[in-house]
Amino acid sequence: MRMLVAAAMLALAGCGTTAESAAKAARESSMVPLTIESQGKRHAFKVEVARTAEEQSRGLMFRERLAPDRGMIFPLNPPRYASFWMKNTLIPLDMIFVRADGTIANIAENTVPHSLAPVPSDEPVAAVLEIAGGRAAELGIRPDDKVVWTDKR
Repeated sequence: MRMLVAAAMLALAGCGTTAESAAKAARESSMVPLTIESQGKRHAFKVEVARTAEEQSRGLMFRERLAPDRGMIFPLNPPRYASFWMKNTLIPLDMIFVRADGTIANIAENTVPHSLAPVPSDEPVAAVLEIAGGRAAELGIRPDDKVVWTDKR
């Protein structure tokens, strides 16, 4: 009986790993290149596109890490004032609010994990880009820099 229970536990553990691997593979396949042009430099990222209401609602919640060259972009059509929060987000993020012309309106740096405080754009924006907390400052990214990306769909 113990061996049967142990075998069942191993099978369940394997399912979790497989499900996690499948989710990661799906995220990787939906990534698109994105570049931020800042002070004559080009900073390359690969980002997930949060296209659906469900994807936008979940965002980067529950992620334990985010590579320095990864992120998520939230297209907003039509452009509008945006406000995000950090509920269920485990890591600090930089939120970069992007105007319709691709320039950066404002940046909320190192947003606080688990916070329910709103993190707003200063004006209507066409997208919000989330990258690892501290990266904007590290790379010298500032308002009015340019964000360039192409959605596959």
